[in-house]
Amino acid sequence: MFEILVLVLVVGGIVLLLGPRIRGRRGPGASNGSGGPGGMAEFRERRSPGVRGANSSGTLLVTGVSAGAPSDGSHLVTITGVINGPTIREHEVYTRVLMAVGTAPSMGQLMPVVYSTKNPDKWGIVATPPPDMPPPPNMPPPPAGPTELR
Repeated sequence: MFEILVLVLVVGGIVLLLGPRIRGRRGPGASNGSGGPGGMAEFRERRSPGVRGANSSGTLLVTGVSAGAPSDGSHLVTITGVINGPTIREHEVYTRVLMAVGTAPSMGQLMPVVYSTKNPDKWGIVATPPPDMPPPPNMPPPPAGPTELR
């Protein structure tokens, strides 16, 4: 009698653990064989659109910069900082980036970034356009008439 009770409890525990997983993938009323084993096609279709890969923009406050030895006009730069954005506050991050010599950010600099809302450790620096060239200085007009060097 005791063995039967233990067997029923073990089978019930397995059903409780695996039941929601099986029902969650196939969904109520799913047709047999849709999407292969586990009904993954059905599962993928039910997800809310736009959740996967959702990104937010924020700013990175650079708290540390370490530049490696330059080679071929570029060097590996390690940037550490804190990202602030609409979904996170002061999330510490770091990355290693290949940058041209002399273009590494300085400590305290604010940089625009894009980060994943699900995992803010996946982030990237937003490319900013180069600054506009200043207008050429006002040059005096060329002298009228022929000129020659003596």
